[in-house]
Formats: sequence, C-alpha cells, structure tokens
Amino acid sequence: MKKHILVISQYFYPEQFRINDICTEWVKKGYKVTVITGIPNYPRGQYFEGYGLFKKRKETYNGINIIRIPLVPRGDNSMMLALNYLSFVVTGFFWNVFTKIKADYVFIFEVSPMTQALPGVWYAKKRQVPCYLYVQDLWPENVEIITGIKNKYVIGAIGKMVDYIYKHCTKIFTTSKSFVDSIVKRNVDRQKVEYWPQYAEEFYRPLNKKSVVEIPSDDALNIIFAGNIGNAQGLDILPKTALLIKEKQVNRKIRFNIVGDGRYKETLVKMVDSKNVSEMFNFIEKQPASRIPELMAACDVAFLSLTKNPLFSMTIPAKLQSYMACGIPVIASAEGETHQILKESNAGVSSPAGNAEKLSENIIEMLSKTNEELKQLGQNAKDYSDSNFNKEELLNRMDLNLKDNSKLEEKQIV
Repeated sequence: MKKHILVISQYFYPEQFRINDICTEWVKKGYKVTVITGIPNYPRGQYFEGYGLFKKRKETYNGINIIRIPLVPRGDNSMMLALNYLSFVVTGFFWNVFTKIKADYVFIFEVSPMTQALPGVWYAKKRQVPCYLYVQDLWPENVEIITGIKNKYVIGAIGKMVDYIYKHCTKIFTTSKSFVDSIVKRNVDRQKVEYWPQYAEEFYRPLNKKSVVEIPSDDALNIIFAGNIGNAQGLDILPKTALLIKEKQVNRKIRFNIVGDGRYKETLVKMVDSKNVSEMFNFIEKQPASRIPELMAACDVAFLSLTKNPLFSMTIPAKLQSYMACGIPVIASAEGETHQILKESNAGVSSPAGNAEKLSENIIEMLSKTNEELKQLGQNAKDYSDSNFNKEELLNRMDLNLKDNSKLEEKQIV
C-alpha cells in the first residue's frame, strides 16, 4: 500500500514554488500525495484566472491531489496581507476538524507566513503521525523586517507560536546552514534540525546561446534578473547602480533584463524613470519557470540581490540554485551564505548588500572579461550546482528520513 504524504503549503501550482516539483517527484517515487493549499494569488495579490472561492477548489496536477481551502487574496496593502495569512489558518482549522484524509506523514513547506504550518501541526498531533517542517523563512525575524513591527508583545506572541510549531515537529529542514543555528537557539534539539538546500528543477540547465524576441541582440552586456520583484529582493539598488555606470561613461552598453512581477515592480519602474536610466532596463512580463533557461541563454550574466539585513545574510535565495544549474555567471548584491557560495564556487562576484558603488565596479569588471572567461565562470557554477545541490541525492536523503520515521512508528506500535 502506498504511503500517503499530506503536504501543507499556502502556495502551490499554478503558483511557481519548488514544492510543485518536490511533490511531483514523490509521486514518481510511489507515494500518494495530497496538498492542502490556498486559492492561487501570488505574487500579484489577485486570484488567478479560472480560480476562486467557488472555482477549481479540487484539482489534480502530475498525479497530486490538490485541495484548495478558502483564503483572502494578498491584495496590495498590509491589511490585506494580514487577512491573507489569517484566513488560511482559520479555514485550515475547520478543514482539520472535518477532514477524513488519512495520511502517514505531514510535510509543511514554509515560506512566509509561518502561520501556515499550524494546520499541519494540528493534523499531525491529532492523528499522531510524523510532521516535517521545511523552513524557507525565519519567523519572527521575517515579520519584523517585512512589516516593520517592533512591538515586543506582538513579536513575543509570534515567537511563542513559532516555538509551539518547532516543538511539535518530528524534524525540521532548513534551506541554509545559518538557519540551523538560529532554530537551535530557540531551544530546539540540534539532532532535530537538518540543512536540506533547495535544488533546481530539471528544466534549469545550460542551453546554447541564442537570441530571443524579448531581449535585443546587440553588443550589450545583458544581465538577467528572474523572479519575484518584492521589497526583500532589494532591487532598488539597480537604478542607483545604473546611474553610477552611466556617469562613468563605459564604452559598452549594459542592459538589465528584469523578468517577473511583484508588489515592488511599479515602484522599481518609477525609480528607473526618475534616475533617467530607462535605456539600460528591459522589463519583461512574468514567464513560465520552464522558459527562464531560454532567456538566460540570451544573456551573459545573472543577477541577484537582497535587502541589507542580518536575516537576509543567512538566506540562500532559491534563484541562486536556478542560476547555477543553468551554468551562467552570477553577480550578487548579497552577503553571508550567498557570498560564501559564490566565493567557494568561483562562479561570479558579490558585493555588500545595498552598496551600489561596489556593485557598479563588479559589473564593469564583468565587461572586461572575455567570452571564454565568462564561459569558465558559468562552468564553475554548474559544477558547484551538480556537487552541492544535486536533486536526486537530496530527494534520496529526504526519502531516508521518511522511511526511518516509518520504522520508528512501527516499533512504537509493536
């Protein structure tokens, strides 16, 4: 009989998150997978076309059973976002009370909000099955950064919720090594926490360089950013950097190709206009994830950035794995683990988060590199990705965790 994994994730297909691929792979491995998720509305904050409170609440994707519980869309302000977070927990509570689903494991894919873990913890506790938590965002730290809330009573209450979730999870996985240390500091047993980095889906692979309609084919150094355009990404550094490069009058054109959508996009476009550097930017609408490698192949370098903050220095953004798997050099405006990975891999250059001057120098340095040198940096990225973010090896590790806990459960029953 197939083992049944119940996945709790506020975001799922057609929203673009790695959990889509993880679940697909579990189905291939012979597991039965059911996903409890919300109505898709990320990142724009509006329900996707064809979905709603009374539309497509149940769906099958790649053999995965999807159940969508009602939630308020994210909207475009903090009040709507708070309601979005809260509504998933409330409807998740009632789902948990009435559901007849019988699962062998619970797996919680935790990007913000951490509150989404509660329905999974409640289910696992009620039915006494192993509960796994995959931490992408640290709370309450993330709440302070994103919302600016500093009230000690609010942060304290969120901290107690986080401690409750950690306490009732069988095992906690993290996307960065620094997260392990932070979680252990909350009185969590070190043996309970494991670094399990993200991997890139199989369609992220090196492609032969060729032009695409969205990106002009000329002698410019084409730099690509692909992903969510939000506050955490720190993309406000790019208009400032572009102006510095423009003032230095370099003898080759530089183009920033920004692929994606998000709450900060409109502000970023206005910043570009106000700095009078529009000719250096090419905004491209959000694309299917599977098409990103094709756009990367039309560019010379990939870019990632994070807002300057101690928490983000501990974060490895998922796009780093995507970039490296595609064998493209990386320019980063980020610190901590992202900087360390680029240094270890010799796959590109990084500068302190928020430092536009240093970033402009690094970009100009890339201008001086030959095609062969850029190709070597890209190969270094791919080699590092194959060694450290190997999809098959990581999934096999998770499989062992599931089976180990199955044996433990059997012993307890006997």
